[in-house]
Amino acid sequence: MSLEEPTSSPPQVLVTGASGYVASHLVQHLLVGGKVKVRGTVRSLKNESKSAPLMKLVPDAKYPLELVEADLLNEESWIEAVKGCDYVYHVASPIIRLGATVSDEQNEIIKPAVDGTLNVLKACVAAGTVKRVVITSSVAAVSGGFIAPRDTPYTEEDWVDESTVPAYEKSKALAEKAAWDFVGKLDEDKKFELATINPSFIIGPPLTLATSDGFSLGSVKKVFTKKVPAIVHVSMAMVDVRDVAAAHIAAMETPEAAGQRYCVDSGRNLWWKEVADIMTEEFGPQGYKPASFVMPKIGVGILKFFDDTLKRVYPMIGKTVTFNSAKMRSQLGIEPRDPKISIIDSCYGLIEIGAVEKTPLYKGRTDDESKGDAKQEEKTKE
Repeated sequence: MSLEEPTSSPPQVLVTGASGYVASHLVQHLLVGGKVKVRGTVRSLKNESKSAPLMKLVPDAKYPLELVEADLLNEESWIEAVKGCDYVYHVASPIIRLGATVSDEQNEIIKPAVDGTLNVLKACVAAGTVKRVVITSSVAAVSGGFIAPRDTPYTEEDWVDESTVPAYEKSKALAEKAAWDFVGKLDEDKKFELATINPSFIIGPPLTLATSDGFSLGSVKKVFTKKVPAIVHVSMAMVDVRDVAAAHIAAMETPEAAGQRYCVDSGRNLWWKEVADIMTEEFGPQGYKPASFVMPKIGVGILKFFDDTLKRVYPMIGKTVTFNSAKMRSQLGIEPRDPKISIIDSCYGLIEIGAVEKTPLYKGRTDDESKGDAKQEEKTKE
């Protein structure tokens, strides 16, 4: 199946949660490609901080972006959103914002993830036009995230025991399992193809200010701006948000991707101290002073009782969890960026969208760096 198949009119594609970190990049990729009509969902069209930046992503797009309202727990809203669509990227899911406290995990995280996924899939059945759905899952559904180290890398064959992990990781596992189960039980005349993208810790430049405070990019931002007292000794498997978006598109266009999961990862882990050192090397001369002190484990153990973020990362201290992304490379043709490049681009992106202030010494990216990034984009497209 390919989005390039000749038709009398371009295919209609839906991107759920279009204002999100990954989804906004996906929308941009699709609009720039100009092969499809793109419809995106947002919770409220009245929220200009979310919808207006999306309309400015590709102002000269061949087919202008269409935005519609839909809510994960409002089943009826998805009927209209999916109507007439050929392909659906289900990216929307509850997220944990850095430092935020969740009082009701079942209703705030797990239920919206699972029921929201099923509501979208039910709407795909009702539409009767959908050929393939690509769902954004996570390595949380594979390994439980980064808290279960083992001697060999995790692969797409692995599934976490959701009863052993925190709410977010549990929500990703339950939502993905629910999706595979739902599609597997459909009558043949109602079936559509399904693929899932399971990215590791996502970094890379944000496209909008609203996406700068999620758990992953928010963590980068806090280290970069020294808004954390110290760094925790944690190793992260990382992947660039632009490579995640490209993987979604490849999973939709690649025939053999039907029925497959894909671990999407750069293949290189970084300790947070390494991340800070990368930031300091690039941005120290430009007036920035990222966090540099590594907090002893005993200190984290004490402070985790007063900080939900430290409580969340405490089990990960000193551990390394890796993922095998060979299938992503061989089947989807994605050659991921070096996470060092992604860290640098994350920081430049945060500065350029106004999430981090410019210092008097700030010079911005050089022409050579911009050209290098353009070459990476072309390499991924090939």
